[in-house]
Amino acid sequence: MTSEEKNCELLFQYLKGILYDPEVKPIDLEALDEPYQHLGAGLLFLEKAVKEMLQYSEELSKGNLSGPSPSKDNFLCKNLKNLNANLNHLAWQAKQVAAGDYSQHVSYLGEFSEAFNTMTGQLKERERLLKEETRKALEHGEVIRQYNDLLMELTRKRREWILVVDAETKEIVYCNKREDNEHTDPNCCEHRLSFREKLLNWSEKEQKSWEADDDNGRNYQISTFFVVWRNRNSYAHIVLDVTEQEQRTRKLRMKAYQDPGTGIRNRLYFEERMAEILASEENAILCYMDLDGLKTVNDQFGHLEGDEYIRSFVSIIEQNFRSSDEFARIGGDEFALILFNCGRELALQKLAETLDSFTINNDKNYLSSFSYGIVEIDSDSRRKSLEEIIRLADEEMYICKRAHKAKLKTSPQ
Repeated sequence: MTSEEKNCELLFQYLKGILYDPEVKPIDLEALDEPYQHLGAGLLFLEKAVKEMLQYSEELSKGNLSGPSPSKDNFLCKNLKNLNANLNHLAWQAKQVAAGDYSQHVSYLGEFSEAFNTMTGQLKERERLLKEETRKALEHGEVIRQYNDLLMELTRKRREWILVVDAETKEIVYCNKREDNEHTDPNCCEHRLSFREKLLNWSEKEQKSWEADDDNGRNYQISTFFVVWRNRNSYAHIVLDVTEQEQRTRKLRMKAYQDPGTGIRNRLYFEERMAEILASEENAILCYMDLDGLKTVNDQFGHLEGDEYIRSFVSIIEQNFRSSDEFARIGGDEFALILFNCGRELALQKLAETLDSFTINNDKNYLSSFSYGIVEIDSDSRRKSLEEIIRLADEEMYICKRAHKAKLKTSPQ
């Protein structure tokens, strides 16, 4: 490489670093030949100007308009200085607009000027509309006050109880069922709401929608919220008698949870009850049972006989287990029995005894039998889903079913 090529390469790499590299590697002027050192010094000046321009533009990009200005002889920053001046003036105008001066007008920032001027025009119009709305609201204020007495009378006629209790003194300062609400009568509802003390001592830490029962067995739904009543911090209670509604709901729930063919619980109830058990610390055993040979009975003797076979199975289970245990039909021939506070060995013994009784006392022309599998609901099983628990019980049940298979083959079923 010639001396000229060497010098040009050094200067080119330096210029390239100034324009593109985050960190510029300085040039050694002594490494350049005499004719090229002056050009190198000029590039040193350019590096300083570019670095100053980059720092200045970085501050502007962050919205910092009060940072140090570049040197006067830095021609690269001329437009940036103009931008800085325009932004400073724009910031001042924005503060004026924020203070309510919508006469500010921008004409030096191109497309932004049009957007800024449109915004100030819209703000001015919005202020006019707000003032107009305020005027109308004041005009309607008197009308609203006139309606207040009417609303109070309508409230007094409502089916719900509405009570306002002073948060500090615990006294009833308003009751819509009281004849005279101008005077406080702390005993106004004592003879009609037996849970009055709960209303008086309600705490904001408690739930805001709650239920209560009175001494006559009626049910109430209460909604409670904080209010300022005549400059007093208070709690408002809206008390609604939902006795009839609760009774209807219970009847519908019982119907929704009942298997129509047997009268016992159905799959919906079973799944919801198991969800409660898995979420709690109740000790329980799940017995998963399958009525053997139901399809054969239906095919050979008819569905009426099949229904009788199912009912006889349900009856034998109900006779041999406690009423406090949960028994549900979860499929055509699939049943689930949930035993509480019962050990595994005792559960297996009771199932075996029940199976023997079901088989021995059968006077039909087919074998009466059922298969079963059990799973203890403990800390380990609580980490499993209901589907996984049923699968484990189902696997045990099929072991039991295979043991019954020889009997089923020899039975006329």
